[in-house]
Amino acid sequence: MCGRVIQSSSPKLLGLGIVGGLADHDTLRSNVPPRFNAAPGQDLWVIRRHPTTGEHSLDLLRWGLIPSWCKDRPAPPPINARAEMVAARPMFRHAYAKRRCIVPVDGFFEWGPGQGARTRQPYAVAMKEGTPFGLGAIWENWRDPASGEWIRTFAVITTPANGLIAAIHERMPLILDPSDYGQWLGDEPDPRDLLRPFPVEPMTLWPVSLRVNSVKNDDPHLAEPLTSGSAAGKGPDEGFP
Repeated sequence: MCGRVIQSSSPKLLGLGIVGGLADHDTLRSNVPPRFNAAPGQDLWVIRRHPTTGEHSLDLLRWGLIPSWCKDRPAPPPINARAEMVAARPMFRHAYAKRRCIVPVDGFFEWGPGQGARTRQPYAVAMKEGTPFGLGAIWENWRDPASGEWIRTFAVITTPANGLIAAIHERMPLILDPSDYGQWLGDEPDPRDLLRPFPVEPMTLWPVSLRVNSVKNDDPHLAEPLTSGSAAGKGPDEGFP
C-alpha cells in the first residue's frame, strides 16, 4: 500500500530532477507549499507527457482515481492500483494503457508491526542519497455532473514488497528506475516489464514519530528518526492530533 508521501522539494527539483525538459515553466516557479505528509484527497505534483507533442508537464492532480466514465465519485476513490491487476481491471486498464504518469517524491511513509498485536509503527522510506525519485501512477479526467468542473485524479501503482519493505509491509509503491521514465511515459500500452519491485540497495527506512499518523501534522520534523521514549501507533489518523 502507499497512502502517504513526501513532496518537500521545490517543484523545480521535483520536475526537472526527475525527467527534465518540462513544458510549463510557470509551474516551476509555483508558490505551492511543500508537503511533508501528503495524503489521499489532496492535490499533489504529477509529471505527465503530452501524447501529441511529447512535452513533459508538472501539474497538480488529486490523489484518488475517478475514471472518466463514472457517473458519481467512488466512495472512496482508489488511491492505489495493484500491478498484478492494473492492465485488466475496468477501473484502471484504460488509464494504464493511455495515461501513465510519475509522482515525484522525496519519500513515503509505511506502517509496520509495533509493540503489541494491535499496534502499528510508522516508518519513513527514502533513497540513501536523499534525492527525489519517481512513483509509477495512472491518471484520469473526470467531469463533476453537478458543477461541470473537470477534475484530474491519479492512483499510485503498487507491487509486492522488496526485501527491505517486506519487513514491515507486503506491498510497496512502484518505484521507477530513472532509465525507465521514458518508457513509462511513452505510448507503449502495456510496459509490464516495469511492474516490478525496486532494488533494495539504493533504499533506506527508519521508524518515525506517531505524529505522522495525523494528516493535520505537516512539517519537516515528521521524517526525523524516532527518538527513545516514543510509542508505537495504530495506523494513519489514529495517533496524535
